[in-house]
Amino acid sequence: MAQMRVNPTRMEMKKLQGKLATARRGHKLLKDKRDELMKQFLDIVRANKELREEVEKRLMTVHASMSIAASLSSRKMLEEALMLPKTEGSLSVSYRNMMSVDVPVFDFTLHEVGAGGQSYGFAFTSGELDAAIAQLSELLPDLVKLAELEKTAQMLAEEIEKTRRRVNALEYIMIPQYQESIRTIKMKLDENERGNTVRLMKVKDLAVAKALAEAQKRKAE
Repeated sequence: MAQMRVNPTRMEMKKLQGKLATARRGHKLLKDKRDELMKQFLDIVRANKELREEVEKRLMTVHASMSIAASLSSRKMLEEALMLPKTEGSLSVSYRNMMSVDVPVFDFTLHEVGAGGQSYGFAFTSGELDAAIAQLSELLPDLVKLAELEKTAQMLAEEIEKTRRRVNALEYIMIPQYQESIRTIKMKLDENERGNTVRLMKVKDLAVAKALAEAQKRKAE
């Protein structure tokens, strides 16, 4: 740990004591923030895990339906059937503050384009394609929610890491440096005080010796 260069004066020691008190308060606040961030992060991670498992399970069902539809219809027929979708999606993004972190909030909506119904005829397509498209439409909001949770978890993890580095910097660098500097100044001041005391005692001894010598001289006269 590098030693701070300070003037060994009482004024400097008082300044360092003020900085030390501020650093300790900041250290406590940052530790509390880090702990609360960890709590929020773990809640988000648990919710993300549960939703991801559900989404992956439903995606497997969609994949199975699409596989059956692909086996019953030609690739060209499927491409033509899905070329012009009848629905469009819009995504708006807002933000909310979570422990000084602005995390995103996604709002996704679907709306029909043109006349209702599917964008393809039913003569050359299978029911599995209809089921797969319907399942995907139902799944889209959960996919958007999953993206929101994962982005939130990522941003909280970055903030936790930054807060952890600040806590460590205060705990292992700044606070020990202030403490060591204050201790050094105090030792220097104590040493100077002892030196002054010794000098005063010597001056006093010399004055007493001089007074005794003068008293003896007058007595001899």
